[in-house]
Amino acid sequence: MLPIFFRLLHHVDPVEIVTQRVLWSLLLILAILSLRGGIVPMIAVLRDRHLLLPLTGSALLIAINWLTYVWAVNAGFVVAASLGYFLNPLVSVALGVVVLHERLNRRQIAAIAIAAIGVAILAASALTTLWISLTLAVSFAVYGLLRKVTPVLPMTGLGVETLLIAPFAIAYLIWESRHGALGFGSDVPTTALLIIAGAVTTVPLVLFATAARSLPMTTLGLLQYLAPTLQFLCGVVLFGEKLSMGQMASFGLIWIALILFAAEGIKIARQARVATV
Repeated sequence: MLPIFFRLLHHVDPVEIVTQRVLWSLLLILAILSLRGGIVPMIAVLRDRHLLLPLTGSALLIAINWLTYVWAVNAGFVVAASLGYFLNPLVSVALGVVVLHERLNRRQIAAIAIAAIGVAILAASALTTLWISLTLAVSFAVYGLLRKVTPVLPMTGLGVETLLIAPFAIAYLIWESRHGALGFGSDVPTTALLIIAGAVTTVPLVLFATAARSLPMTTLGLLQYLAPTLQFLCGVVLFGEKLSMGQMASFGLIWIALILFAAEGIKIARQARVATV
């Protein structure tokens, strides 16, 4: 669980955690691409401005998302961070309908409406930290949209993104080391966790980018309620953040919406299989 992982690094500057994530992710991705013969395709993407422009945008968005998330978790706002990822699927659904012209049936619209009510209740009970939630939701939803419409393989795209962010990460680490505040190398556990952060970052993003290209934005959006649910439980159960009645009500509504949407998705999939027989 990411909240638990980043809480172990609460004594490290959040910006350093993100920069370490970027650099160790880049090393891991380059190693994998080298083994799979993917370095040449990545160089080709870097030379294609039509692909490089959207990937530059997605790199900026994921950097904002990482910084906001790590800061929120380490500052004790795990529930606010989870709300951001509860909001994110709704933003993804909206982008799918408005930008990609994806269609929803009545049951799917009803499920989204119920989820929206649940999220609205949750948001109303946490207005002071709503900026955290909105930043996480919008940045990751638009990131998913850019990755969906950019015809680049998931690992190649992530390699380009991390490569674009890497110079800024290196510059920050050099500045921090000169001020004696570098967490990396301070002790073995901290150093090990910062290195592992690369894999913790790379694997989920590659899986997400793969799903983003394979699934409709509407389906992808609502399936993303699973991760924030676990984050929400971490904040309440493990870290002792207070849970109001409004938050409990919203949690129930969101899961009702998930069940309705999942049931409708299964029904549509079965009808599609029958039609092809």
